[in-house]
Amino acid sequence: MRQGKVRDLYDLGEHLLLVASDRISAFDWILPTTIPDKGRVLTEISKFWFQFLNVPNHLVSTDLSSCELPVGLDRDQLAGRAMIVRKCSVVPVECVVRGYLVGSGWRDYLATGSVCGHALSVGLPNCARFEKPLFTPATKAEGGAHDENISFEQMAGIVSLEVAEELQHRSLEIYQAASAHAESCGIILADTKFEFGWYDDQLLLIDEVLTPDSSRFWPADTYTPGQNQLSFDKQFVREFLETTTWDKNSPPPELPAEIVDKTRAKYIEAFERLTGQNFAWK
Repeated sequence: MRQGKVRDLYDLGEHLLLVASDRISAFDWILPTTIPDKGRVLTEISKFWFQFLNVPNHLVSTDLSSCELPVGLDRDQLAGRAMIVRKCSVVPVECVVRGYLVGSGWRDYLATGSVCGHALSVGLPNCARFEKPLFTPATKAEGGAHDENISFEQMAGIVSLEVAEELQHRSLEIYQAASAHAESCGIILADTKFEFGWYDDQLLLIDEVLTPDSSRFWPADTYTPGQNQLSFDKQFVREFLETTTWDKNSPPPELPAEIVDKTRAKYIEAFERLTGQNFAWK
């Protein structure tokens, strides 16, 4: 039905099949080199959180044994990287929660003293922790374009005030629960984004959830405000690309084996620390 930067979506009739590939993107480009097992890590982390959080969500099963797959799909290749999910009408807003001043929020703060309309104290350092997490919605961009931050009022104009308030409440509640668990694992959940969809008049948490692709995870033992942090995501990929002559406007270069191995290891480390499980596809 649809192919994103990482995920492929197939119609199973009553349900959908959501497949996480090993593709990796950076600076809005899909890179020519894949990260082995990345799709399995993303799927297994999402599965863990859907079960841990115990909130209404779109996951039906990750067991494909009784599922009739579309022609051309290999059941063995899909093992660990596919979810059977409910067909939902996607809410056209990204529900972003920020616990720390970083990334686009830091740039916004330097320019305006605020983050997405939330006025902050003067003199905060990069990566400072907020007193309370901020809910900062964004539009869902299509075709590879950037998501754009919007105000709560703009969000209410898109989905209604009642739905906007419910999404804000749920997003902050989920972030608090996930952040507390991550902290117990020695990991800081700096920020994340959630997606929701309607199914039989009920709002469900959908897509991936709290993965290194949709969230910013930092090791707690090295956290130091005032500087960039180590992270469990595409850090090695971005840093490598910044050292090349790539102009970010033409097809990107291949990744060296060392960068691939380091990135794969970081994704797996995030899975193992958050879930307490050993990664089964080592």
